[in-house]
This record gives sequence, structure tokens and C-alpha cells, in this order.
Amino acid sequence: MDPKIRKGLLTIGAVGALITLAACAPSGGGGVTQSNTGSQSGEIVTDIANVPEQTLTVWDQEIRGGQNEQIEKLNAAFMEKYPNITINRVSQSFDDLEATLRLALTSDDAPDVVQANNSRAIMGQFVSAKQILCLDDWAEAYGWNEAYPESILAFSSYSEDAQDFGEGCVYGLPQVGEAVGVYYSKKHLEELGLEIPQTWEDFVAQLETIKAAGKTPLVLGNVEKWPGIHVWGPVQGAYEKAADIRVIGFGNPGGSWDTEGNTAAASELQRWAQAGYFNEGFNGADYDTVWQEFAKGEGAYLIGGSWLGPDLEASMGEDVGFFLPPANSVNKVVATTGGTGLPFAITSAAKDPNVAAAYIDFLTNDDAMKVLAETGNIPVRNASEFASEQSGVIADIMNGFTDLTTEGDLLPYMDYATPTMGDDLGAALQELMEARITPEEFVQQMEGYYTAFVG
Repeated sequence: MDPKIRKGLLTIGAVGALITLAACAPSGGGGVTQSNTGSQSGEIVTDIANVPEQTLTVWDQEIRGGQNEQIEKLNAAFMEKYPNITINRVSQSFDDLEATLRLALTSDDAPDVVQANNSRAIMGQFVSAKQILCLDDWAEAYGWNEAYPESILAFSSYSEDAQDFGEGCVYGLPQVGEAVGVYYSKKHLEELGLEIPQTWEDFVAQLETIKAAGKTPLVLGNVEKWPGIHVWGPVQGAYEKAADIRVIGFGNPGGSWDTEGNTAAASELQRWAQAGYFNEGFNGADYDTVWQEFAKGEGAYLIGGSWLGPDLEASMGEDVGFFLPPANSVNKVVATTGGTGLPFAITSAAKDPNVAAAYIDFLTNDDAMKVLAETGNIPVRNASEFASEQSGVIADIMNGFTDLTTEGDLLPYMDYATPTMGDDLGAALQELMEARITPEEFVQQMEGYYTAFVG
């Protein structure tokens, strides 16, 4: 999900750097040599310099600090390179985008390029309704298949009928990688005599220590329901096998929610809530308000996505740090929710799909990855190459993402699983943490939603 909401601060010598970027041909990872000026004939065109003047309408949710900065820079560079293309950017929050995009794709003024949540509820529905295009032909032309690991492309791949998730045609291309981890206040930990926990058991023990000291161990704003799913992910990864989580997370047949591991995870999360480890009234608190309160000193830990890093650094400076949920006895390695930011997709209503594809390539080529890193985002490709150039929490996040994708277990966002799983799981987690249902009832609910979908 992302909400998957998806991020530092960069000073590029404004005009000079943008001109430099503009001069860079789209690379995507494989030097494309095709050149054409036709664009409406159905053939794949990668040189759009001579297509008719037009406006490319793009809907995105890159609204936070570093997120907005990178997209503004790349959009300006794209229009510098292609003066025949004007970008009409429509930017809105993740929640607003989710609420308006379905209707927008059926209107006469449908956008050309959109960021579409990977989940079955969003991208899967768009694939089924044939409202977005398969990108395989452009992937071959631009070399995306070579530039992106297969495991990353799987997060936006569906069969043509949208029944199978994680395989088939690629319908979107992401810019950033994501990982859900633990933000912390260095000052708070130092005052409590604590260090970064090295095992999951150490982390859980610290929560009680912090609570006993009269501090708030964890902060959460969960009125929107999806933030609770991000907290659930690392807890589930500590008690359930990663391979089994992937099956139910992608909504593919062959798995089960009704297991000892999932029940243990539900019990642990409920215990945290009932023990007062979260801030008071967390289920009625706004997500953005709570992370901003954390930045001002409320709470020791915040379980959240990597996309919060630049904003927290801007507010907290060197006081904020980040670590992945430490390894546990079940999976033996770090196991946490993550994957990619919302992929950019081409709508079926796009006026010129080749222009849209060129734009997506420009947002995701090697030069764009550099801009993403410099603005505090995690490049979905080559993150380890940029980590050494960063410091503070951004370096923590980049190194963590690299470790997660090379040595750990990257788990899908659990709302991917079914068209209604975001609401179903989010609501059930609220009930679980308020002890309105038992852990056993929680897993039975989720098993019912899962089996009803996979048949």
C-alpha cells in the first residue's frame, strides 16, 4: 500500500543541473537506439523529440518534502529536454488519489500517466477493466527488464485477467524502494540507557523498559486504518514464515491465515496495545499528525515506512535514526514489509502512449536514480551505490533497504491480497488492538476474507 505515501534535501545548481539532466537521454538501463517520429500508429517509439506539441497529464502522490522535490526536478528536466511536451501535474495525497483515481479513469479527461497502488484493489482492478496498458513492449525497447530485478517487477505484474499477481505482464514501473522499519529518537534512547536492539526479543523487552520509565514506547496514528497494517507487517514477520506470508500477501492460492505464527503475531500486537505501549487514542489519531508529534519529541519509537525519512530528518536533524526490525527466531533474518513505491502506469486513455512511456523511462533511468538519492529517496535500483554518499537517517534507510533485499526477507504489503483487503485488514486490526476481538477471531476473520477470494 503506500501508501505507501510515499521522500532530504538537495541543492542542485538550479538551471545548470536541470540542463545537465535534460541533456541525458533516457537510459532505463539499456541504451535504446530506436528513433521514430510517428506516435499514433501502434508502433513503439522511443524518440519523442519530434512528436506534435502536446500536454501530458500526470497524476501522482509525491507530495512530501523529498518526494515532491525529486518529481519537480525531474519534470522540469523532462520539459527542458522535450520542449514539445508540457507536463500537467496533478498532485494529491495518497488517500485522495485512491479516492479519485477510479472515477478519473472513466472520464473524458482521464490522465495519461498515473501512480497506481500495486494492490489487487487498485492496479488489479485497473488491469481487469483494461484501464491501464501492458508495458512489456516498452520494457523491451527501453531495457527495463534488464534494469530491474525480476523480484521488483513482480510487484506490478499481473496476468491479463488479473487473476494471478506477481507474474505476467508488467503494468507499472516504480521509482523508489520501500521498507517499513523503526524510527527512533537518539536522545530518548540515550536518556534511557538503551542502544539499538540487535534481536526481536531485545526490541520487545525495550518497549516494557520505556513504558516503565514513564515514556511512550511507540507512536501510531491509525484513524485511516492502513497505518496499522504497516505495524502489523514487522510483527507478523517475527512470528510467521516469510514464504507463507508472501502467498497470502499476494492473494494467491495455497496459503492460510489460520496458523500458529499469525495467531502469535496477533496476540503480540494486542498485548502491546493493551499494555499501553502506544500513544493514547492511537486508533483515532491522524497519521501525519502523529509522525509530526514524534518529530517534536513524542515517543521513543515510530514504526513507519522509509518515505518518512526526509521529513523526519528535516524536523529532527541528527536526532533521528532508523533500523529494520531486528532478526527473529522464526525467519533468522530481518523480515519486514516493503517493496516499491507506487508504480507509474500508462492509462488506456493516454493520448500518446509513447510519450507517456518516455516520461516513465525518464523518471526511472540511471540519472533519475541519482536525483532520487540526492533528495533523500531510496532508489529502487542501485541503492547501495548511493548509500555511501548519504549521512544520518537517509544512509540508515538506504543501507537497511540494501540489506533487506540482499540478505533479508522482503514481505509484501498485506493489503495487496484482495480488492477489499485494505479495509478488511485495517478494520480488523483496529478491533484487535482495542481487544474487541481475540487473536483467534482475528485470524479467522482474515482466513475468511482470503479463502473467499482465492476460492
